[in-house]
Amino acid sequence: MTDSTFERPATRLRIAVDEADPRARGRARGSRLAAELPGAIAAYDRLFVAGSIDADTVRADADRALDAIAAFRPRLAEQIEGIAAGAGVETWRVAALNARTEILARSRTVPPGECSTIVRDTGAGAIFGVQTWDWHVELSSHWHTIDSAGGPHRYVGITEHGILAKIGVNDAGLALHFNILGHRDDRVGGIPVHVLAACVLEEAGSVDHALELLHETPIASSGSFALFDTARAVLLDISPEGIFEVPEVVPGTWLRTNHFLTPAPAAHEKSWLYQPDSGQRFAFLQDRIARTRPQSADELVGQLITGPGEPAVTCNPDPAKEFGQRWASLATITLDPARRTARILDGTPAEHDSRPRYELQC
Repeated sequence: MTDSTFERPATRLRIAVDEADPRARGRARGSRLAAELPGAIAAYDRLFVAGSIDADTVRADADRALDAIAAFRPRLAEQIEGIAAGAGVETWRVAALNARTEILARSRTVPPGECSTIVRDTGAGAIFGVQTWDWHVELSSHWHTIDSAGGPHRYVGITEHGILAKIGVNDAGLALHFNILGHRDDRVGGIPVHVLAACVLEEAGSVDHALELLHETPIASSGSFALFDTARAVLLDISPEGIFEVPEVVPGTWLRTNHFLTPAPAAHEKSWLYQPDSGQRFAFLQDRIARTRPQSADELVGQLITGPGEPAVTCNPDPAKEFGQRWASLATITLDPARRTARILDGTPAEHDSRPRYELQC
């Protein structure tokens, strides 16, 4: 395991907003991000350049993405516009952040991040989940915890600066974990997957409601949502080919790394992005879970701790690698829909005794 020491803020920024008007809600978020957002924009500019994506293409993609969002959910586009206004940056810049997954899908030189997610139904009325959020170490200072109220549902969790949502739980008890996947038809033009996460957390009151919403959404890119409430859980392959439900890996347990787990989208996967790493992490966690059958959220966090000679579920940056190739577990997130809580460890699973923890509740 490489050294997990890398630059992180002493205290993580927490943004709480409560505005019924979407544009005002976005503006409130943007004003809190005014000092930090330019750094996040600059970091993504570097990633786009490293991925051989020129500035004109980024701006055109951002404008297309915002048009698609405005056509589908005007209030989400208004939040993006509000963030830009509140932070004093151009709107297309914030739209590009929200569509960063789709824009980076153009690149063959900067692969997406890697994450590992486990959702567990103990059979005793408790369903909970945990995941690592693994991303470029250069973004380690550019995320925050979010408490967003004013829409149909309040939600709490984490997201990157300028991006509407990522991982969280809402006040209806719907939880969402989020992994990136890669399909050969991924493109800009549908609803960006991060904006889709915001839509689900803000609107859906249950797993069934979330599924209805997803099936009516124009989708042109890939990801995986693990959705669960107090009654049931589903794990989804989301792709330009459609949305497919993934079976349990062992009874009562759903497992996700970064490859498709259903046949149709898997046949058109960008396997060079994640393999063999994703398959190795999946097989390792599948075997570990089958042997241990964790019964609590804390036990689930323990499943994600790995060391030398094991697949990099706990992901530490390799300083020898070049920019765009240095991955880190920037956060470890536990979601509990029964308690409406998101517990965020500001670090890798292995740092659970030494790094700050934040608990947010709807």
